[in-house]
Amino acid sequence: MKQLKALILAAAALVAAQSFANTDAQNDKIRDRIKPVGEVCVGSDCGGAPVAAAGPRSGEDVYNTACTACHGAGILGAPKNGDAAAWDDRLAKGMDQTLANAINGINAMPPKGNCMDCSDDEILAAIKFMSGR
Repeated sequence: MKQLKALILAAAALVAAQSFANTDAQNDKIRDRIKPVGEVCVGSDCGGAPVAAAGPRSGEDVYNTACTACHGAGILGAPKNGDAAAWDDRLAKGMDQTLANAINGINAMPPKGNCMDCSDDEILAAIKFMSGR
């Protein structure tokens, strides 16, 4: 009986040893199957362009990035880039009021024209660029 118990114990130890030996290989296969297929990274940490520019953008840069969709075609009454008459009407209230309207939004224009990363100075530069001032 003691020999049978010893044989069973030895067999169990052998099976356990084999299962532990296979665990690393099995775990590697599982890790390979469930590993991410990609990663999301934003900005210069990933080798891409910086999220925020080093200095203020020019009015032309802001226009080309954020304003051209509406102000290029005059969508929903937006004064077109370079249309002096349309901009004269807006600027009749003064540059400060025109800037406040652009920052806060007016009519169909959302606040900052949806350029939420634009500073107030960059919005002003875009107004000056579009109005030719």
